[in-house]
Amino acid sequence: MQLFDSMSEAAKGMKAQSTRMRVISENLANADTTSTTKGGDPYQRKMVTFKDVMDQSTRQKEVEVGKIVTDKTPFTLKFDPSNPAANKDGYVKMPNVNPLIEMMDMREAQRSYEANLGVIDISKAMMNDTISQIQR
Repeated sequence: MQLFDSMSEAAKGMKAQSTRMRVISENLANADTTSTTKGGDPYQRKMVTFKDVMDQSTRQKEVEVGKIVTDKTPFTLKFDPSNPAANKDGYVKMPNVNPLIEMMDMREAQRSYEANLGVIDISKAMMNDTISQIQR
């Protein structure tokens, strides 16, 4: 039944966006996490990639989480000679996490999640209408 297929595809989209929101939350939580060793690398931002997958039974393209990759953007340096992670010049490598970008990504993921939830709600309403028409 096509209504069930649309609900299944929307649920898979919600799952993918949920993973994305979890990774964004992890980035925000570690936005100030520096290395524990002198001159070491701090927390490195993570990003979620998506991939198209063909469902063999419905012949529809679906979205899934591809990989969770690390962002290769360079770290910023902050002068803090008292920090145990400071290098010989007194600079500490800071994570490559920009909270503003993370919040924009979170908002986009939230809107995608809500759009998929809307598809499920509409499909459910259509099924209820169909059942009501059959019972009359």
